[in-house]
Amino acid sequence: MPSFGKGSVNKIAEKPKDFKDSIKKLIKSLNSYSKLISLAIVLAILSSILTIIGPDKIQDFTNEILNGLISGIDFTKIVNMAIFLIIIYLLSSIFGYLQGFIMATVTNKFTKELRNNIAQKINKLPLRYFDNTTYGDVLSRVTNDVDTLGQTMNNSIGSLVGAIVLFIGVIIMMFINNWMMALTAIFSTFIGFILMTIIMKKSQKYFNTQQNELGRINGHIEEIYSGHNVVKVYNGVKDANKKFDDINKKLFISSKKSQFLSGLMHPIMAFIGNFGYVAICVVGAMLVIENKISIGSIVAFMIYVRLFSSPLTTMAQAATQLQSAAAASERVFKFLEEKEMPIEKDRKNLDKIQVKGNISFEHVKFGYNKNKTIIKDFNVKIKSGQKIAIVGPTGAGKTTLVNLLMKFYETNSGDIKIDNISIKDLTRENIHELFSMVLQDTWLFNGTIKENIIYNQKNITFKEVEKACQIVGLDHFIRTLPKGYNTVINDADSISSGQKQLLTIARSMLEKAPLLILDEATSSVDTRTEELVQKAMDKLTEGRTSFIIAHRLSTIKNADLILVLKDGDIVEQGNHQELIKQNGFYAELYNSQFEN
Repeated sequence: MPSFGKGSVNKIAEKPKDFKDSIKKLIKSLNSYSKLISLAIVLAILSSILTIIGPDKIQDFTNEILNGLISGIDFTKIVNMAIFLIIIYLLSSIFGYLQGFIMATVTNKFTKELRNNIAQKINKLPLRYFDNTTYGDVLSRVTNDVDTLGQTMNNSIGSLVGAIVLFIGVIIMMFINNWMMALTAIFSTFIGFILMTIIMKKSQKYFNTQQNELGRINGHIEEIYSGHNVVKVYNGVKDANKKFDDINKKLFISSKKSQFLSGLMHPIMAFIGNFGYVAICVVGAMLVIENKISIGSIVAFMIYVRLFSSPLTTMAQAATQLQSAAAASERVFKFLEEKEMPIEKDRKNLDKIQVKGNISFEHVKFGYNKNKTIIKDFNVKIKSGQKIAIVGPTGAGKTTLVNLLMKFYETNSGDIKIDNISIKDLTRENIHELFSMVLQDTWLFNGTIKENIIYNQKNITFKEVEKACQIVGLDHFIRTLPKGYNTVINDADSISSGQKQLLTIARSMLEKAPLLILDEATSSVDTRTEELVQKAMDKLTEGRTSFIIAHRLSTIKNADLILVLKDGDIVEQGNHQELIKQNGFYAELYNSQFEN
């Protein structure tokens, strides 16, 4: 399935079949709730039928009173008719209440299930999808689009069914009473029905655009505020605001047009309804003068006109909501239909306690797209317990190697093996268990410092947490905080980048994994802290096969093997002393860091 880019907004708006396709997908997804929805529909039909019976009885009630004024009122008959009217309208209200209760239950269960499906889908999507889609747009599908679907279901399904039954029933009852008055009422409201259809066709594309622009604006806001400091430092506020204004203007225009066109339905139908009243009164008065109908018939037809125009208004409103729902469901279902990572059946799981840590790259080739190959023909064998440093200029493929090793991406060709077992034969979860990672980008969640360090690890004691923090030199800082290790923090707290990095290093030290990846782990710490962290790293890498990606070449002097990458190939390899003696590309990189 194609991901949502800038050009997809207009493409969706141009496809008239999207509305039908989206509604079909929505109905199909409601199959598990078919019994409850069917019951709600039956209740809506019963409520509408009882509402239709009312005017006919009111006609008899009115005629009885008028005749009684001349010949004497039969109060017993009047009371019985009044009680009957009260009963049918009361039952109609009860059925309507039950229908609303059932639909509210179904709606909330459905939206809950939809959010669960989206949450599960997020974990099944390849990293490539998130490289091409903003986080804000994904969040918009989980929140705005799902809420739109839920509100539409709750407000539209029952009322739409009831309106259709009421519409058909009223037509039948009007023709039973008087065909001339019936034609008058139908003709007066038929104009509104035609206008409603025209407006629906015109407004659908604006509803589609509205939902997509809403996703874009959420993505932009998330992007700008997550990088707020960078925007401020580089004086990017003006450009950010300009882009926001551009998206916001498009959202404003599409929302204005969609709401304006859909908003026309109500006043048009109100005018048509009032016009129907006048037409019924005029035609009815003429027929009463000619003694062809009674006054009660006019009263009944006035109610029927209201009942006849009311379902048209309801259907117009339901159609408006269905248009929003169609646009929202199109985005939700496209997300749910995105290509997932391959299902891992019959894959092996290595016990991380027994893993030695021998790793080999065999003729690995990879590119993020077909037109550009980043890793061309990568070959290297790494022995258990070795400390491997990967260096090279930006874009050489250092982080890409780590992504391949962690199975975030599949290789185009070649193979990567752990203890002579291809990672293609291992599950992704198992591979992630075998690695402990410290990344350049730190990540903390809302919780205590102790919870952040222990994160998702079992049987970790406080003494182990304390020891890890002492090793990385973080213990003193934590004890200066109001609640020490129980101080609540999150990724937005005003602790320094270096302190965040130290927390993630302490977290990694507690992970008893045989393989370790350090991706610019000391990039956010000062020189003094770097020396302390370097000592902690030496202890951290003991007995583990370690991969260290570094731009500060002074931090990898003691590596067992240094791989020098350039344009996706290994151009040099050896330890620090050997590479310096070669006076090649590594020596040039190393010496350049100490030039004035």
